[in-house]
Amino acid sequence: MANKMGIAGRLAAWGERSQITPLLAVFGLLLGLMAAMITPREEEPQIDVTMADVMVAFPGARAEQVEQQLATPLEQHFARMQGIEHIYSVAQAGQALITVQFEVGVPRDKALVELFDTLASWRQQHPQTSQPLVKARGIDDVPILGLTLTSSELDLKAVADTLRAPLQNVAGVRDVEVIGAEPEQIGVTLDSTALEQLGLDFNRVAQALQSQNASAQAGYRLQQGQQLAIQAGGFIESEQQLRELVVAVVDGRPVRLEQVATITAGANKASRYVWSRAKNGSVEPAVTMTITKKAGENAVDVAARVLERLDTLEAQWLPPALTVEVTRNYGQTADDKASKLIQKLIFATISVVALVLFTLGKREAVVVGSAVVLTLATTLFASWAWGFTLNRVSLFALIFSIGILVDDAIVVVENIHRHLGMGKSLKEAIPPAVDEVGGPTILATFTVIAALLPMAFVSGLMGPYMSPIPINASMGMLLSLIIALTVTPWLARHVLKDSGHQHDAGEKADGRLQRLFERIMRPLLESRKKRYFMGFGLIILIVAMLGLAVVQAVVMKMLPFDNKSEIKLVLDMPEDTSLEQTNKVLLALAEKLDEVPEVTATQIYAGTASPIGFNGLVRQYYLRSAPYQGDIQVTLADKANRDRASHAVALAIRPLLTPIAEAAGGTLKVVEVPPGPPVLAPIVAEVYGPSAREREAAAQRVLAQLEQTDGVVDVDSTLVADGVEEIWQINNARATQLGVSPAQAVQVLQMALSGMPVTYLATGDELQPMPVQLFLPAEWQGQLAQLESLTVTNQQGQAVPLSAFIERVTVPLQQPRYHKDLRPVVYVTADMAGELDSPLYGLFAAAGHIDLPQSYITQPTEWDQAAIKWDGEWQITYETFRDMGLAYAVGLLLIYLLVVGHFGSYGTPLVIMAPIPLTLIGIMPGHALLGAQFTATSMIGMIALAGIIVRNSILLVDFVREAVAAGKPLNDAVIEAAAVRTQPIVLTAIAAMMGAFFILDDPIFNGLAVSLIFGIAVSTVLTLIVIPLLYASLLKRRS
Repeated sequence: MANKMGIAGRLAAWGERSQITPLLAVFGLLLGLMAAMITPREEEPQIDVTMADVMVAFPGARAEQVEQQLATPLEQHFARMQGIEHIYSVAQAGQALITVQFEVGVPRDKALVELFDTLASWRQQHPQTSQPLVKARGIDDVPILGLTLTSSELDLKAVADTLRAPLQNVAGVRDVEVIGAEPEQIGVTLDSTALEQLGLDFNRVAQALQSQNASAQAGYRLQQGQQLAIQAGGFIESEQQLRELVVAVVDGRPVRLEQVATITAGANKASRYVWSRAKNGSVEPAVTMTITKKAGENAVDVAARVLERLDTLEAQWLPPALTVEVTRNYGQTADDKASKLIQKLIFATISVVALVLFTLGKREAVVVGSAVVLTLATTLFASWAWGFTLNRVSLFALIFSIGILVDDAIVVVENIHRHLGMGKSLKEAIPPAVDEVGGPTILATFTVIAALLPMAFVSGLMGPYMSPIPINASMGMLLSLIIALTVTPWLARHVLKDSGHQHDAGEKADGRLQRLFERIMRPLLESRKKRYFMGFGLIILIVAMLGLAVVQAVVMKMLPFDNKSEIKLVLDMPEDTSLEQTNKVLLALAEKLDEVPEVTATQIYAGTASPIGFNGLVRQYYLRSAPYQGDIQVTLADKANRDRASHAVALAIRPLLTPIAEAAGGTLKVVEVPPGPPVLAPIVAEVYGPSAREREAAAQRVLAQLEQTDGVVDVDSTLVADGVEEIWQINNARATQLGVSPAQAVQVLQMALSGMPVTYLATGDELQPMPVQLFLPAEWQGQLAQLESLTVTNQQGQAVPLSAFIERVTVPLQQPRYHKDLRPVVYVTADMAGELDSPLYGLFAAAGHIDLPQSYITQPTEWDQAAIKWDGEWQITYETFRDMGLAYAVGLLLIYLLVVGHFGSYGTPLVIMAPIPLTLIGIMPGHALLGAQFTATSMIGMIALAGIIVRNSILLVDFVREAVAAGKPLNDAVIEAAAVRTQPIVLTAIAAMMGAFFILDDPIFNGLAVSLIFGIAVSTVLTLIVIPLLYASLLKRRS
């Protein structure tokens, strides 16, 4: 008998007898416990995407010049590199910013080495350009902690500087940055009247300061046969020394700096504001410290260590007047999310064991429960070894897999239970029982893996985000099969009992099920017409279910919004708005937020960026430092203490605040933390064209259409508002006649309007040398006559006013010049809100009313006219569903090949795979019934269902085949197969559904749960009837 058993029976016989089996099981449990303790915890999976900003100055050049002479040649040079996803650039007056985005998965070190090599070769070819500044960006640049420091009495920058080193010293910390502090500097505000009386000008003072602050290691001299090192000169080391510095000698008397200037610590006017405001409270000045972690570190541990160090510092020497508020803690949120999901994983496991307890018995429940726990433990270890972290996606993969992982153990234990019911002893029952279902179980396991694993090859940002699901589930399935064929027989031998089972006659099925299927299937088996009628009915039903998406009863979306505890408000005022006006509007918006019950606090950032998330990393929010730009970081009450989700709060905030921003001439965007890969905006129209004029005109048309589209909000573009600027042109001929150089005039104007760094103060108590900045009084910016009366000294020592050789010309405000992948572009962005908050519907609604050439996948092929490329969430949605569709097709092909290999037939696999479309009859109505959007996670559930349903088909077909081979009449074999296999099929179906129930309340993975619950429920019932009938029809045709 043993010789006739297959591999499953032989493995079961070995596992049952071997003394190493329990040792291996214990070892697997220990590995799982170790993995649970050492695996880093994060809220979201790490997406390995490297971006680099290359900033190059071109002082004095207008935007057109920067575009043509700097940005375009540098883009073309970068385009030679391998592994580039996109190249973006923006050319503005005086500078260019080129952003290189590498493909997902390109190692950061490799990407940056190639980038710097390419940049070095470009510098050799263009030595006249200024030194580029390169800043690499990646997921580890997103702060995991935000600490907001407030006090009305203390110098917050000084406090933050003292905290920086102790926090940087914490293990795992990468960087500590301070947001909101004015740059450390010495302001020297010159007195024009005093300078005029002494016959001095601004340039002469600047030159004096630069020449005085000089030092060098000059060399050495010999003294008594020894070398004596000599340092020549010295630095300006104190503010007092700076005050007493001699800048000129007039009439034989030295003129010191303090005689012609007011010297203060700090700038003569604010360049940024940061405020903290509790609900219904007053605003307090603040600075925010952000902490990032090193790559591969556990966010939970790093955040906890930093806060522990902060507690120590507060207890020891931080002043009582200082308040430190934790405004971001991604370590805590990651730990909370992981702990909650682990709790759900435990409950899902208990529920599956309870299911076995009530259907098979308590001893069988112990066997199945032990197998499930061991499978989960070994899968956790395999996940850690693969390099995954404990995050929401990897843990959801385990929860949703519970029902699948338990299948093998349930099928094996149920069949052993059935054999014991025939009166066999454990020794007689276990190997044959395992061998009987072993072949189909092995095949069914690999069909599930074949359905899931191709999803691991989804490209783009979504690929690494979702990869833990197919990889963890596939590894878990393989491990569950090994455990079911080795450990489960050993457990059955030692836990189950020989006695206590009802003795049935042979393999006779339960009488009630037998009679039920007799009544349902006998008429269908005997009437071809009835079978055809049923088949056409199912086809019509499937088509009707697909129609639910067409009539928008089921809304399509990439991913729904998660329920977070923070929302960001992004304010853009007109480009000529002052910092003070921007700050005033931001404070008004923050005060209005008191009317939103879920809001507990706000942090206001004017003229500087708030702490970024991964979303802000891609959107380059960290560059928001202009006076007309501002952010508000909104902190919401904990999820447990509010009824509305963060997305509902965001929808309520928008109409409340938008009128305030619009009344001030600004544009307000409500930015939520994206549930998946971030994009520039949910709706993006890239407008291309042969000229700047045509691009701008087309962009205005797109802008107008989006504003008229129902549900579309936060419409904006990269076009700057109409305005004017002045060019103070130097009459070179006149300047030459007067004996002055253009450089003198440029320096004087720069100093008068924005200040000019001329030297530095090398104090011993500062981390860096402190710049010395020359200013004119701030009020001069509003007095044209005084600006024109500024003087420079000519070669004869005479003071020449600027008005003598400068002409003012008013021109339209320059538009920044944007490029994407070497083509000029204007971006129009928008969001979607309201009943249909999927950006896809707003995009297509607007696109249908725009009479311009449009492209949805690649850049337009039109070069001679304006054209649109739609991007944003649509692009990621298209790429993800395209790749998932391909993965689905590959999975079906692999399933077909596996089944052909097992059954040796080309027709039988088609029968086995026939119920896959039946899942739609459950999936689509389920989404419509619960009001759930059909998302990428819904698609994952649909793909997983292909493997699960095929597994059931295999068990049914294999039973019919064996029964017919044993001589049973075909119709009787078909009815008996449905009756006998109903229990294990229903058990595994309910187990999978129970696992899905525990993720039904998650905003993002809700679609996956809906697909599994409704898809399994409907398709399982239909499979029990349809598959035996189809297989019977196939056999009848063959005969």
